[in-house]
Amino acid sequence: MDNNHKKNKKKLILFDLDSTLIDCETIDEIAKLAGVGDEVEKITKEAMDGKLDFGEALRKRVSLLKGLPLENIRELVLNLKFTKGAEETVKELKKRGYVVGVVSGGFTIATDRVKDILGLDYAYSNELITKDGKLTGEVVGPIMSSYAKGEILEKIAKKEGIDLKDTVVVGDGANDISMFKKAGLKIAFCAKDILKKNADICIDKKDLREILKYV
Repeated sequence: MDNNHKKNKKKLILFDLDSTLIDCETIDEIAKLAGVGDEVEKITKEAMDGKLDFGEALRKRVSLLKGLPLENIRELVLNLKFTKGAEETVKELKKRGYVVGVVSGGFTIATDRVKDILGLDYAYSNELITKDGKLTGEVVGPIMSSYAKGEILEKIAKKEGIDLKDTVVVGDGANDISMFKKAGLKIAFCAKDILKKNADICIDKKDLREILKYV
């Protein structure tokens, strides 16, 4: 294949959100607001290390947030910090013709904002259920299982007419494994050992611009 054709070929890259595009775990930060930080952090860690079923861990953590005002979470989301290099990396990927998305087991309240700021093409995540402006402790959405991210990768690739071998995924934890198994290039970013075993490339420097060397 000549270089020009290769260059103009449409490609897709999907990022995880927490500890990948942003420099924290949103649910852990929300939990601190609710006064259940330690408890939730422990469950997050077990889920990320692959010791707990993802959907079960998510439901368990969200149930602990019951009663928290949505307003408090909105405020928190406004102060989420991007991982170093996130903005420049997305800008450069768009310049190189990539379709760029975020796929997160976290929440729309965070991914919608990230999508807007970074100008992403897609954002998939879950919805925190509220009643009278407060969390009910329930969550619904497309990413409630350990295989959901892989299915979403396939869905977006099909919609965009992109071959799976022309897809790149970037993540850090066990719930990214399903999309790692299907993507053409798998990049583990400051990741847990369980994900590194499924990766083509492991980046341990906390700067997203590092991935530009490989895509």
